[in-house]
Amino acid sequence: MVKSDLVLMSLVLAAVIAMLSPQIVSASQISADDTQLTAASTAETEIASVIDVQKYNRSIHIMAMLVVGFGFLMVFVKKYGLSAMTATYLLVSVSIPLYFVINSMGIFGEPQKIEIDRLILAEFAAASLLICAGAVLGRLKMYQYIIMGLLFIPCYMFNEWIVLDNGLGIIARGGCSDTGGSIIIHAFGALFGLGVAMTMTTRKEFDTPIESDATSDRFSMLGSMVLWLFWPSFCAALVAPADIPATVSNVVVALCGSTIATYFATVTLRRKICIADIANAALAGGVAIGSTCDHASLPVAFIIGILAGVLSTFGFAVIQNFLAQKTKKIDTCGVLNLHGLPGLMGGLAAIFVVKDINTSAHLMSIGMTIAISLIAGYFAGIIISVFGRRVEAYVDSEEFGD
Repeated sequence: MVKSDLVLMSLVLAAVIAMLSPQIVSASQISADDTQLTAASTAETEIASVIDVQKYNRSIHIMAMLVVGFGFLMVFVKKYGLSAMTATYLLVSVSIPLYFVINSMGIFGEPQKIEIDRLILAEFAAASLLICAGAVLGRLKMYQYIIMGLLFIPCYMFNEWIVLDNGLGIIARGGCSDTGGSIIIHAFGALFGLGVAMTMTTRKEFDTPIESDATSDRFSMLGSMVLWLFWPSFCAALVAPADIPATVSNVVVALCGSTIATYFATVTLRRKICIADIANAALAGGVAIGSTCDHASLPVAFIIGILAGVLSTFGFAVIQNFLAQKTKKIDTCGVLNLHGLPGLMGGLAAIFVVKDINTSAHLMSIGMTIAISLIAGYFAGIIISVFGRRVEAYVDSEEFGD
């Protein structure tokens, strides 16, 4: 009897174990899956952190471009160096926080959730503002640069929203190919500045010569070299990690092309080397490659750089004086020649370089940028002029002590 009970109990126990074993295996499998998911999540977090650190490094390169590069590039006006560098500080310091505030409010689309991306986008806006300021450099009181910044950034963000984020449903998202900002940064800033210049150039200012000397030109060349050095980081700032090597190579090659082309073009057009051409037009390749920096091949990037260098040098040597005489307005730094024309050229080049581009949407983006920048710049200039005018243009002494 006892023996049979033991046998029965053994059978029951075996049956119970058999019934529970799938659950035990299942629980073990779930535990293993959870471990794998946790490991994968940790790896993704670590990768994201590394990418953010890399973006931070590029953002600091861009900040060097803004403060040191643009700051020194604009000291070529020999009696306006202190003002140029102070204005650079103020414009950067106004534009970045203002971009943060407007973006966080969600006025133009959804707020940017990745903080380092928002910083880089704000730096792009600051770069465009500095380009704009170059058109009227020396003809604004110092506080008027701040006013211009307050007016410029919302207009810039509105155009950015329209062109890149399907604002108002006008241009399909992704319809504009402009990774490095040939259109929305360079062309917009230059044309907005020309709009301001239309109302901020008096007859006296038009007749006042813009003077430079060997020292101011050397400092300007230093600024140009800083911009040249860090331009690859500017274009690759928000590019996918896998595309960064090709993007950086394209930008460097384009800058090489424009530098070589500038030398030959300035000698051909002026019979001697003009240092202003070298300091400015050599950068035109970086401007023009922006729209295609992550799409072009190296030979195409070099060709774009060459064409941009020639176009920019021709602008400084020929177009600038022609337009000044026709309009009686002054573009102090020649931003049309360095940023406007090469930026538009680079935007048009994308039609032939970027595979499967939406041509109509891309052309619409260029057209909208031209219209918004010129109109907004003109009315901004009217507002700025209400706050007074300088007694004497292009000198520090009016606002700086000894």
